[in-house]
Amino acid sequence: MDTFHERGFEAGPGGAIEEPDYGTPASGATATVTLTIDGFPVTVPEGTSIMRAAREAGIGVPKLCATDTLNAFGSCRLCLVEIEGRNGTPASCTTPVAPGISVRTQTERLKRLRKGVMELYISDHPLDCLTCGANGDCELQDMAGAVGLREVRYGDDGENHLGQPKDVSNPYFQFDPSKCIVCSRCVRACEEVQGTFALTIEGRGFSSHVSPGAHELFLDSECVSCGACVQACPTATLIEKSVVEIGQPEHAVVTTCAYCGVGCSFKAEMRGTELVRMVPWKDGKANHGHSCVKGRFAWGYANHGDRILNPMVRERITDPWREVSWDEALARVASEFARIQKTYGRGAIGGITSSRCTNEETYLVQKLIRSVFGNNNVDTCARVCHSPTGYGLKTAFGTSAGTQDFDSVDEADVIVVIGANPTDGHPVFGARMKRRIRAGAKLIVIDPRRTDIVRSPHVEAAFHLPLRPGTNVAVMNAIAHVIVTEGLIDERFVRERCELSAFEGWAAFVAEPRNSPEAIGPIAGLDPEAIRGAARLYATGGNAAIYYGLGVTEHSQGTTTVMAMANLAMATGNLGRPGVGVNPLRGQNNVQGSCDMGSFPHEFPGYRHVSDDATRTVFEKLWGVALDDEPGLRIPNMLDAAVEGSFKGLYVQGEDIAQSDPDTHHVVAGLEAMECVVVQDIFLNETANYAHVFLPGSTFLEKDGTFTNAERRINRVRRVMPSRSGMADWEITLAIAAAMGRPMPYAHPSEIMDEIAATTPSFAGVSYARLEAEGSVQWPCNEAAPHGTPIMHVDGFVRGRGQFMITEYVATEERSTGRFPLLLTTGRILSQYNVGAQTRRTANVVWHPEDVLEIHPHDAENRGIRDGDWVKLESRAGATTLRARITDRVAPGVVYTTFHHPETQANVITTDFSDWATNCPEYKVTAVQVGASNGPSEWQTEYRAHSQASRRIGNEAAE
Repeated sequence: MDTFHERGFEAGPGGAIEEPDYGTPASGATATVTLTIDGFPVTVPEGTSIMRAAREAGIGVPKLCATDTLNAFGSCRLCLVEIEGRNGTPASCTTPVAPGISVRTQTERLKRLRKGVMELYISDHPLDCLTCGANGDCELQDMAGAVGLREVRYGDDGENHLGQPKDVSNPYFQFDPSKCIVCSRCVRACEEVQGTFALTIEGRGFSSHVSPGAHELFLDSECVSCGACVQACPTATLIEKSVVEIGQPEHAVVTTCAYCGVGCSFKAEMRGTELVRMVPWKDGKANHGHSCVKGRFAWGYANHGDRILNPMVRERITDPWREVSWDEALARVASEFARIQKTYGRGAIGGITSSRCTNEETYLVQKLIRSVFGNNNVDTCARVCHSPTGYGLKTAFGTSAGTQDFDSVDEADVIVVIGANPTDGHPVFGARMKRRIRAGAKLIVIDPRRTDIVRSPHVEAAFHLPLRPGTNVAVMNAIAHVIVTEGLIDERFVRERCELSAFEGWAAFVAEPRNSPEAIGPIAGLDPEAIRGAARLYATGGNAAIYYGLGVTEHSQGTTTVMAMANLAMATGNLGRPGVGVNPLRGQNNVQGSCDMGSFPHEFPGYRHVSDDATRTVFEKLWGVALDDEPGLRIPNMLDAAVEGSFKGLYVQGEDIAQSDPDTHHVVAGLEAMECVVVQDIFLNETANYAHVFLPGSTFLEKDGTFTNAERRINRVRRVMPSRSGMADWEITLAIAAAMGRPMPYAHPSEIMDEIAATTPSFAGVSYARLEAEGSVQWPCNEAAPHGTPIMHVDGFVRGRGQFMITEYVATEERSTGRFPLLLTTGRILSQYNVGAQTRRTANVVWHPEDVLEIHPHDAENRGIRDGDWVKLESRAGATTLRARITDRVAPGVVYTTFHHPETQANVITTDFSDWATNCPEYKVTAVQVGASNGPSEWQTEYRAHSQASRRIGNEAAE
């Protein structure tokens, strides 16, 4: 905690971490101004408000409408000051500093004015402070004391707002209009921070009030429950229900969110070991004090009744679970894995690391597999999401990660979003992206579906290219064709930074007529002129940045598309500085870290091939064991080998391949063929239906470690409560190693990070001491970059010169036919997360209780389908049923669904096609037919019954 206090924290009520509020945002000016405040000289950047200048000098000015996360507003009239030589009493929040001025913040005149203003506020405010949920954390209460208000002259006989009913419709916070002072902070936060514009001030004068637009209730409004309004509210008007129920927190710990790849920093505010609320940390370098509904509110799964808290075993997957001690469970794992290897060979077992767990925990699992199992049969969920990112970017640039930090978007003039839905999948960064667009950046969206960012309040794409699923490479080549044939290449960048012969070959290839927009337009279902317009804007619009997601990688040509985007960035010189780059929006909280830590069967930590003798020698000396120099099995290969009979044991750390991986029938067949499946998780997930040993894991609130987000930022994860299952995940892996006769000597995750730093060049400068001192760092962090690397490839590419690749468009084998005339693509929704294991166990189900199938009105009409009807969704791989939602967000011939609910079994539909380089599944293109249905299919009903029975047995065992 001392480190945090040194970095600007103040002690709040009960010792909670309280960040200082300077009233207005900091000025970005480099020139400074010196003035006098209350007789003290103060020097601040030009453009700083007087309020902030005073606060930085340690002089507090009363305020209510002002906060440093929002632009100055000047409505509350509490922050009045006097300036020598000027008339009146200007608001210090809206008045900038000026050279040589003399400001007084405390005079008799100011005291009288402030007390009168405060008296008016209190006269129309319930005086229930002792029982109010914000008691002890209320700015109105604080300011009443600060101005010395001791009595109110006005009675309560006149008209007032005290009897208004509360709005408790939102599951996480309540709105009490009787306590509203109409400071507009909530409205401004919704506009400036989140960009949803869901709130407004209606009426005038005494009738002014906060309103959720045309809706009476918050739950029915456009509010996305990001919490910005709650965070901004100075009273108990908007307050978390958890604070009302539990009380004010008494201490806090800064940690990192365990949802998406943005990696938001939060203060976990506690009462003892009970979590009261998660508050976004203003000093978090990924989120800068903002949050989304998941990170801010959807943490209740940590204490959900479905959690399994004791180890369980069973002989066969048809048997009931039997609760056992940790010693018995670990002994079972060790003996079964030893038996399998003795019977079937060393390569008959393997493991899957988790992108939900910490870097340290992931490192330990790959170390367990390589040094204890004796093979390289390790893989991770990145296989089914961003493995093409690693392959494609490493080929082009020399490193397997995005090029920019998130702050870079503030300097982008053109933003290309391809195959990503940032407002739903990465909402905090999506909000920031929208702010930049509202400030003037141009937007190009390449997506089969009209996502929210295409058109939302004060944001509209200059170009939306709703391409046919599976044609990403063709469209990239058409954009490149325009850039090359119209002479829009940055020749100097290419000459100085790239392989010229490779560039010349690529330029000749894309210039061929078959790659022109006129040739590609009919293939992709696009207007050739729209392709040309988007290409010209990207090449000539200034700093141009590409942000992409799984709509790029989860294709049979996912790697090719990544290479094609890298080609575009190099050809136009959009690399190596702020505002540009090629930036993958990673899906899970630590999918970048799980890749960094050596979770692929062909790579050690730091993306070094297992066949490299020098690298292998480093680990062999440290671990004291000979290591295999041949790549191991990928997840699809493990399942294939299991069905064939040669792969018999699997250790799964925090992943649910039975729900998340493609072709569910094949996944289940592989799991059923194994003799020992060990699942380590916090819930009995779908994969646990086929497990023989269940090891209860821990949540991010119960462990120490680090996560690495999509911008390569390494953030600390800090334990805020004891592990409910008795062991953190890293301790479980250590216990398995010890049970198998190879103990690993770590007493704390910091020691694991020390080993990572000692063996992995890009992490050489990373330590817990550095993370405590600097908050976070971005790799590479080493002697050459001791404070990390926000922007990659500034002076040159990691591989030397940039490598252009020929990106031939090869149509996917999965295409629509007479039997399956529609194309299914999949994605995520804001309120739910991934396979839903966490968010489905929170109140977020209010917004998305089930997955639905989006279908165009034309396609629905042709099939006699009405909105809300049950429909059968069928492909050559399988069939499922779900409800239809008729919408023009999808084009004719395209249908769309999410995969958050296991009962939907969306991956029963997806096929076995995958990326040519990485085996990343082609989730985004599946030929399907849709027809009317009376309800769930027979197979689906059986699956649901089996899943529910397994959970019930597990819960009974846990109880």
